[in-house]
Amino acid sequence: MKKVAYSILALGLSTSPLMAQELTVMTAGDQNMVDYINEFLGPMFEKQNPGVKVRAVGTGPGDAGSQKILERFDAQAQANVQTWDADVAVVHEKFVGPMVEKSYLEKYRGKIESGALVTRANAKMALGTNVDGYVMPMFNSQTALAYNPVLVPNPPKSYEELVAWAKKNPKQFGYNGIKGGASGVSFVMGWIYAFGGDADKLQNGPFDAAQAAKWNDSFNKLKDFTTNATLTPGNAGTLDMLSRGEIAIGPVWVDMFYSWKAKGQLPPDMKLVLPAPGMPGQPMHYTIPAKAPHKDLAEKFVNLATSPEVQAKGIVERFNWYPGIDAQHVQAKLDKATWEKLFTDISPDDLAKNGKAFPIAPYNKAILEAYERQVGN
Repeated sequence: MKKVAYSILALGLSTSPLMAQELTVMTAGDQNMVDYINEFLGPMFEKQNPGVKVRAVGTGPGDAGSQKILERFDAQAQANVQTWDADVAVVHEKFVGPMVEKSYLEKYRGKIESGALVTRANAKMALGTNVDGYVMPMFNSQTALAYNPVLVPNPPKSYEELVAWAKKNPKQFGYNGIKGGASGVSFVMGWIYAFGGDADKLQNGPFDAAQAAKWNDSFNKLKDFTTNATLTPGNAGTLDMLSRGEIAIGPVWVDMFYSWKAKGQLPPDMKLVLPAPGMPGQPMHYTIPAKAPHKDLAEKFVNLATSPEVQAKGIVERFNWYPGIDAQHVQAKLDKATWEKLFTDISPDDLAKNGKAFPIAPYNKAILEAYERQVGN
């Protein structure tokens, strides 16, 4: 029966109204996102709210999973369904803007206690769209430069310093270009922030096609830089080459870096640095549909999920992600070793200063196309 109910929820729009005390959390992402809700968050919420049953519905990994949620909302809106089939939806950053613009989401952050614990810009602007109040970050993923301190005793603290270092150490910097993994894409976006003009405009818009003319020199500089770099086969490929000493420094996702270290796949003394003026990361967001069946319960659920205690035990300890709320509120809930593992190399201040958003979609596309023309050839 449980399997049949799940299939109806996952696939059908013409479902009967949910039982009064069933909370449906629809989530994009890998299976670990579904497991996190079913095995960790759900039981905790159910214990605090007797009679409530939390059910997670996974829509699949990557952007495609969030796209399915958006399409589901589109279908229910077009059918004029008065009560939708999700109480909470967990989606990637790039999809919350369209959801807000279509009036699909509840403006709820100001109603919950944990809403006051978020100040990062990505909770206010999502790739150029004002989403302030409509989202709570579940977590923040971040890219940074991983390096071997035996080979790089004084790591470059900025893109400018990295350029100088790479000239003295040819082929010791590695990245995957813009194919096979987003860590390389993030490095390229950071390069344009550093050398290509107005980084704030790229992140917040509005789009101006004339901006692209300002990138020619920076892409020529990147092409020259890349001739002294080693191209890796992807996110995992960069980490693998770092582990074997084939490269000394390269861009990685921080959570992947710490997971590899925990499994003994990287030397224990490997470190991270987040170079100025910054590199992009991205959150996943908790949202509440405007026509959710149980908005009050949904708000309570997100408040629990973004509380300092749950962010510490679930997000930081379980996944090595940076918390969605400001890290200062999480520190007291973590043991010293866990805090130092995640925040010694890159401090909360470093994150606040150099943790950037990706460019808005039209700039993102234009930068990738320019890279292909000027660097990839």
